[in-house]
Formats: sequence, C-alpha cells, structure tokens
Amino acid sequence: MTDERKTLLLTGASRGIGHATVKVFARAGWRVLTVSRQAFARECPWDGGEANHIQLDLADLDSLPAAIALVRERLGPGGLSALVNNAAISPKDEEGGRLGVLKTSYELWERVFRVNLFSTALLARGLFEELRRAQGAIVNVTSIAGSRVHPFAGVAYATSKAALAALTREMAHDFGRYGVRVNAIAPGEIDTAILSPGTDELVKQEIPMGRLGSPLEVAQTVLYLCTSGASYINGAEIHINGGQHV
Repeated sequence: MTDERKTLLLTGASRGIGHATVKVFARAGWRVLTVSRQAFARECPWDGGEANHIQLDLADLDSLPAAIALVRERLGPGGLSALVNNAAISPKDEEGGRLGVLKTSYELWERVFRVNLFSTALLARGLFEELRRAQGAIVNVTSIAGSRVHPFAGVAYATSKAALAALTREMAHDFGRYGVRVNAIAPGEIDTAILSPGTDELVKQEIPMGRLGSPLEVAQTVLYLCTSGASYINGAEIHINGGQHV
C-alpha cells in the first residue's frame, strides 16, 4: 500500500530541536524520515521511527550518495514535502569552552563545515527532483551565533551558520522558480540538554523576554514554514530568540 501522507526528511533528529520537530510533524499527520549519527533510540515516541531512520554521519560526505538513494527508495511517488537541515556540531575545548581562531585546527574547520554546511547543499541538490515533485519546502537551522559573536559558540560553528544563512538565500533564488521554497530559522538560547554553563546569566542580561525558548516553540515555527500558511515566504531567516538579537 502507498503511504499518501506528506513526508518530512529531518537531519539531526536524536535530541533537542530535532526531537521536538519530529513529534510536532508526526502529530500533524506527516510521515517522518530521520537522519542521525546514532542508531534509532527505542525510547523515541513516534510510530514507524526505526523503519524510517537512516544512520548517517554527515561529516562523511562520500556516504551521502548512497543515503540519498535510500531516501528515494523510501519516499515513493509523492516526493518530498519538506527537508529540514537541523544537524550541526559545535566543538568545545577540553574545559567545555568556545574555540576561537587561534585554537581551531584546519581538520576541525573542515569537519564542522562538512556537517553544518556542505551536507545541506548536497542533500538539497540530491533530492531536488523529489522536492520539486511535491512542491516542497526546505528549512535550514542557522543560529544567533551566525550574526554576532557568541560567548559559547566557537568560530567554526559561528561562521558555518553565517554561511548557511547565505546558502539559504542562494537556494531560495535557485529553487523558488520551481515551486520549492527555502527558508531558515535562527534559534537563540533554547532549553535543551546542550546548554553551556553561564546561560542563566546570559538570559538575564540579553533576552528581553527573560527566559529560554523551548524546542516546541522552534518546532512549531518549522512546521509553519512547511505549510500553505507560509506559501509566499522564501529566502527568509526567522529569529527565534525572545528578542536577543535586537
């Protein structure tokens, strides 16, 4: 039997924003294909998760063609209605602090950009026909660190996210004429398991709303950008940070 639901492909699904996004889309009736470095965790609370999971390290770009072929096999004739590029890495030093220019090796620069930027472009290119067939949407997850120096995010992460914002604009320009919209969300301080020490003080000093954001708030924005309510939004980067950027 053919599954006629809209289909989302989400990278970085194993925790935080990715985990919340899967749950929001599943509740909205979407079929969700997930990509993560980890094997599917049985405690993840959505149906069909293990059968629709692809274990893939996005730093290994040579493995992308096989993964894209596997996604095509699982999609069926309906195409791909949404691609959400959420996977990212943000390396720290041995004490958990940010890595600046002086402490970041070429090998680390390269790994961060493979995961945070290059894989995004290659996935979108590899699945373009499936996205066009479904008149789908792409959402890239950037960061507040892409537009300002952040006390916890290192230089490779920050510059990769700035580049991802630029890539979003380029993809919106290239894909829009084919009915595929491309937007980005730029989260600020979101209440996940990877918050750095000192975040509480940052919230008090920098966020007008005086609180962390929730993964659910981010996931709901992602869903909106992938639905007809956002049908004329293309090339935008939406800040989700309680006013931290102002």
